[in-house]
Amino acid sequence: MDLNFTADELAFRDEVRAFCRSAIPADIREKLIAGRHPSKDDKLRWTRILAQKGWAVPHWPVEYGGTGWTPIQHYIFNEEVSETPAPEPAGSGINLVGPVIYTFGNEAQKKYFLPRIVNCDDWWCEGFSEPGAGSDLASLKTRAVRDGDYYVVNGQKIWTSLAQYSNWIFCLVRTDPQAKKQRGISFLLIDLTSPGVTVRPIQLFDGYPEVCEVFFDDVRVPVENRVGEENRGWEYAKFVLGNGRVTIARVGLSKECIRRIKELASRTRVGDERLIDRADFRKKIAAIEVQLKALEMTQLRVVANQSKLEKGMQDPASSILKIKGSDIQQATAELLMDVLGPYALPYQSEEDFQRDEPPIGPEWAGPIAPAYFNGRKVPIYSGSDEIQKNIIAKVVLKL
Repeated sequence: MDLNFTADELAFRDEVRAFCRSAIPADIREKLIAGRHPSKDDKLRWTRILAQKGWAVPHWPVEYGGTGWTPIQHYIFNEEVSETPAPEPAGSGINLVGPVIYTFGNEAQKKYFLPRIVNCDDWWCEGFSEPGAGSDLASLKTRAVRDGDYYVVNGQKIWTSLAQYSNWIFCLVRTDPQAKKQRGISFLLIDLTSPGVTVRPIQLFDGYPEVCEVFFDDVRVPVENRVGEENRGWEYAKFVLGNGRVTIARVGLSKECIRRIKELASRTRVGDERLIDRADFRKKIAAIEVQLKALEMTQLRVVANQSKLEKGMQDPASSILKIKGSDIQQATAELLMDVLGPYALPYQSEEDFQRDEPPIGPEWAGPIAPAYFNGRKVPIYSGSDEIQKNIIAKVVLKL
């Protein structure tokens, strides 16, 4: 298998790279390099810049605003955006619920929701995990009882990313409690401004309220907001999770982190020697870069295999990308901590940063320690490593 890019693909990469470097607002890029969280406005600004270029939803079908790119071009685009660095798309509409709607939704849903996602009129969040139903997602207990033309929804979701910014949530709900747990689930689109919805942000270790609890108390949801057939939501959920598997390796993000590590190591001195010049440190960098190159090659193999799969199906081998990608993200975070030493410990809140408070320690240090500890969640979200290993054993290795 030839994993080298063609001349056209290299030209495309250069085009994307040049656009990203010139189009990303400087304040957003600097914030991301410093390890800060992009605000809702940052994400919206960048998404709208991409929309003006026609690249806001590149992986969607052309009739809904997509670009018609090949899988390799999509891969190149995602990696270049990550390496810029630039924010991820606004909410979960573009990468998660949008593809579900245009694949399994009815025409009325496509006509209403898809343009609003492209135009950033709606901000979506994902309502899957619950207390006691995270990795074992099919054990969810949020109920949706049919009442005429409505479902009455009661229950709780947790770890709902950026729900405080959102006005819509796509949810897995139990519509048949008597059926096998995977077969009694439906996929609902719920307006978060509906009576009975409560969103409660959770402040994480780094001080940022990245996730939320969402409560549903007798929330009435029109039946017309159900995607696909009743009790077949598990199939649509697997589609959602599978769509994120290739990009979840975060190769571009890890490359940017290594670039940052090298930059900081060149400013850090150990005695009379720069840290970047020490043989033991260079060996650590090389070990991570070798693993990252192997991950990148594996990711390219998965991308190349996409054309052989049925429409809507995902390569189970992509679970390997999640596991190894998580390992490398944590390894780079640990090395970044090593580089900064004691300067990684002081904490500066997002509020202080927004007020332009003087940084604690060197201006280039950034809030590394809080981000490092918050990064312990990486092997858990979007399917824990244990779940991914089960998938590999059962589907890939046929054990």
